[in-house]
Parts: sequence; C-alpha cells; structure tokens
Amino acid sequence: MEERNQFSEEKYLDFNRLLDQYRTKNVPPWVLRERAFFASLNFRKGINWHSHSALLAIRVQEDKCWIANENLANEIYDPFVLSDIRGFDRAKLYLEARVEELAKEYWESSYSLGDYLNLELENLKNYDEEVLIFHDIEPKDIQCLMVITDHKKFTPESWQKHYANLLL
Repeated sequence: MEERNQFSEEKYLDFNRLLDQYRTKNVPPWVLRERAFFASLNFRKGINWHSHSALLAIRVQEDKCWIANENLANEIYDPFVLSDIRGFDRAKLYLEARVEELAKEYWESSYSLGDYLNLELENLKNYDEEVLIFHDIEPKDIQCLMVITDHKKFTPESWQKHYANLLL
C-alpha cells in the first residue's frame, strides 16, 4: 500500500513538473505547481461533492496566490495518469501531440489573484478556477463550511447536532 501511495505522489509531482516546464513569461518565477497546494473558486450550482470531504473556507495572502484554469490542466492530467496503463496507448500519443500547446495555454490564461479579482468573470468561458497557494495557512484562517458524507451534507452545527443525538 505504501508503495502505491508513493507511486501516486511521484506521478502527481511529475505531472506538476511537466506543466512547470512550459511556464510562460507572464508567470513569475515563484509560481511553481510542484510547490503549490490547491484550492477552488466559484463552484457551479448543484455541484456533486465527493463523499467524506469537508468544504473549507480559507483566508489567503493575495500576493502569494495564482489562478489558473483547471479545465486545461485536466486535459493534460487525465492522459498523463493513464499513459502508463495498458489499453490507454493513445494517451501517450495525445500527450506527445498536445502537451506543449495545452500547457502554454494553461499558463498564458493564468492570473495573479489580484488581477483575477478585477476581471469581469462573465468573459471567462469554460474556466474552472484553481488557486495555486504559495504560503502556509494558519488554523485560525480555516473555517469548515460543510461536511459531506455518503448520505448527507452537514453544516458544522448540524453535524454536531446529528452526532450528539446519536449519543442519547
């Protein structure tokens, strides 16, 4: 199991390094995916959350965050992950043909958080914001908004009530 986890972590790091090697001139040197942790913005209505998740609000330092289009990253990520799996031979061909173009588009369409906050969002089509965060988050700057289980979505308060009632 540990070996599988290490493989997954290395594969994800390799993916981030692949994208990093195509960074464009609009991206400052401190923005490296391999050093970031990720958050999301602007969830669409009716999103289906993964079970056993928590939705968190975090306070970030605006000057240490970068916004990019996760949809473009996923156009590379999926074939990258599948490229070593038998039966997905076309994934390697796809990467050879498209990775440079898509990675450059990913970076060219990225923004500092400050610049992004001044954009007219309705002009961004098919843009799924991922936030690359390059600073530590203190526990006091994290707020739990929702807990998602297999069967329910809870606010922290309703979670407390639900589990308090089970003790009675």
